Amino acid sequence: MPAYTPAFLPNEKPTFGILSLLAFQHVLAMFPATILVALLCGFHTSTVLLAAGLATIVALILSRNATGTFIPLFYGSSFSYIAAYLSVALAMGHEVEFGVPAPDNVISVIQAGILATGVLNLIVGFAMRGIGKDRIDKLLPPIVTGPVACVIGFALSYSALDMSFNNGPWLLAFLTLLVTVFLSHLLRGRGFLGMFPVLIGAIVGYLLTLVFASEYISFSAFSNAPLLQIPHITLPDFTGPMVITAVYSISIMAIATIPESTAHLYQMSIYVDELADEIDAPKVALEQYLGINLICDGVGDIICGACGGPAGTNYGENNSLMVITRNYSGPAIIGAGVICVLLAFIGKFSALIGTVPVFISGGLAVYLFGVIGMQGIALMQESNVNLFSPLQLAVGATIMVVGIGGHIGFTGGLLPITIPGIFPNGLPAIATAALLGICMHLVLVNLRQDIYRKGAAQVSIGPELIRRENKIKQN
Repeated sequence: MPAYTPAFLPNEKPTFGILSLLAFQHVLAMFPATILVALLCGFHTSTVLLAAGLATIVALILSRNATGTFIPLFYGSSFSYIAAYLSVALAMGHEVEFGVPAPDNVISVIQAGILATGVLNLIVGFAMRGIGKDRIDKLLPPIVTGPVACVIGFALSYSALDMSFNNGPWLLAFLTLLVTVFLSHLLRGRGFLGMFPVLIGAIVGYLLTLVFASEYISFSAFSNAPLLQIPHITLPDFTGPMVITAVYSISIMAIATIPESTAHLYQMSIYVDELADEIDAPKVALEQYLGINLICDGVGDIICGACGGPAGTNYGENNSLMVITRNYSGPAIIGAGVICVLLAFIGKFSALIGTVPVFISGGLAVYLFGVIGMQGIALMQESNVNLFSPLQLAVGATIMVVGIGGHIGFTGGLLPITIPGIFPNGLPAIATAALLGICMHLVLVNLRQDIYRKGAAQVSIGPELIRRENKIKQN
């Protein structure tokens, strides 16, 4: 295909100039969310950029070698694990401060959980290739994955409000929230700027702070930072009383990211094949590589866990960018990974990110954390979960109450159920809620196999009663 063609399939490599621009666009798309995870959770920004870049490069190369085609997905930091990170840190006696890296010993224990997440993704990926997606879906149905996503978002609600109200002028946090929300609505579908409402909202909030509350922004760290640096690398720690808690509470959050990653692959498959039809090229059929996609997720998390970055997922922001620009080039995404790695070695860059006030990120967090929770509801809605079914209601309700109530109501988000030598400080509420939901669903389904075989999850008794009532009224 000629270099000037305004669209690229996954295996097509643009000329260097075009590839560089496409790669830079991908970095802009992933940057706000990935860096925000670092600031919220106490990771070093340079390490997070290094981990995201390496994970993306390795995953793209792995997908090409395994399937013959690049799976065009960028791997950035996932919000699904934030609550688990903060809980582990607090249980270890450290309360994470926005923009301040956590002690190395805390990060090292968290890394053990991230590595376990990578292993879990690998197991599910290989299992999906061997036994099929349908059987995996029976273990992780939407009535489990949807409420777990809700819990992850809504359990962080207090953290978002605390950042907004207790760290500076709340009015500026509120204005940042309003600007971001309005831009999300007004810029949607309006070209390149429509990809960056969060970034623009953060910039507006930052500028307002410089004008009206400049005492909350200090450039001393930026002035003292070196131009070039070596990213702060930490090694995972598998010793100590909190390791099992970290592994349990962090790795099980893959319950939320596995369906998200699968949905992203399906979406990209549709758009890539649509482009292939348009230009009379063979269809790529990315959806057939669900197992490889999860294996790539797992490899990415292992890379992040090995060097001190947060667990990741393939980014919907970059997927949307590709759909808008019709550029699905795998080499361009590899180029974005290379740019991330290079940015990790620029000390001034990390220091500048650290000047963002806590309350500004609090305004963004109100929106972002809420969206995570709402996406869980959207997942149930999209999957036609029948909330008139006692089984579905019981599973969803238990996950929501145990997860949200336990995380907000108990210190460190740990339920007051201790197991000496394994969970000395208590069971992590969100992880326990997820596992409880899985077990409850399996038990209840097996007790009523007659209902399950008839597809009772798809039978909505409530709407049928409403239709009958309306028919009676009409007659």
